[in-house]
Amino acid sequence: MAFEQFKLTDHVAIVTAAGRGIGAGIATTFAEAGADIVIAARSAEQLAETAAAVERFGRRCLVVQANLAEPGALEDLAAAAVAEFGRIDSVVNNLGGTFPAAFADVSRAKFERAISFNVGTAYELTQASLPHLLESPNGSVINIASVAGSMAGRAMSSYGTAKAAMISLTRQLAQELAPKVRVNAIAPGFIETQATELVTTSDEMRETAISNTPMRRFGLPSDIGNAALYLASPAASFVTGVLLPVHGGAEGPVLDFGTPDL
Repeated sequence: MAFEQFKLTDHVAIVTAAGRGIGAGIATTFAEAGADIVIAARSAEQLAETAAAVERFGRRCLVVQANLAEPGALEDLAAAAVAEFGRIDSVVNNLGGTFPAAFADVSRAKFERAISFNVGTAYELTQASLPHLLESPNGSVINIASVAGSMAGRAMSSYGTAKAAMISLTRQLAQELAPKVRVNAIAPGFIETQATELVTTSDEMRETAISNTPMRRFGLPSDIGNAALYLASPAASFVTGVLLPVHGGAEGPVLDFGTPDL
């Protein structure tokens, strides 16, 4: 009986930035649990790989190749999901990311782009999907935040602020969309993906990051996929407004990006 609560049978989920890494891990985990998936990213080749992984579990996958930062792209994504599947049950706002940079080197324009890319996109897709989420018996939104949103570190002024805003948006929407739609966030720590190869392929940085992580390993996309599955499933039907850290116990930044004292 308990196992049944973690299934997503005939569930429809949108996962952004799902061509690789965390997004692909979430998409395939949801498919294994019984969901049909809508995936979106810029790379057709990467999306094809994720779609093939979803389809190996016998589920349908709609591929939307698009630059989701462009005006109207997220509204079109929600419309495509409804046109293909007739419903939306979950939205996973995984799109985001900003390179570490010293505060003095981040202009206001760059800062505003970081906020728009990491938070504005989540806001827009959630709003576009809302009429359909309200019709779902298990409607949920999962925002992929970061541990950087709740801890301080050098070179993180734009990214950390954006992810802190994502965490706040999660809590605000959890109140506003209750009781019909649950809204939660996941705060990944250091996850081993193609996007973090600069660290994982450097013996020195890899050793430093792992030594600063109590679990003594990097996280995997499947770790985030499993957390997202819980939050999307009926097992979490009484869970909303929660930030779920998946960081291996790290209480602070695992790397020093070397920005000097001013």
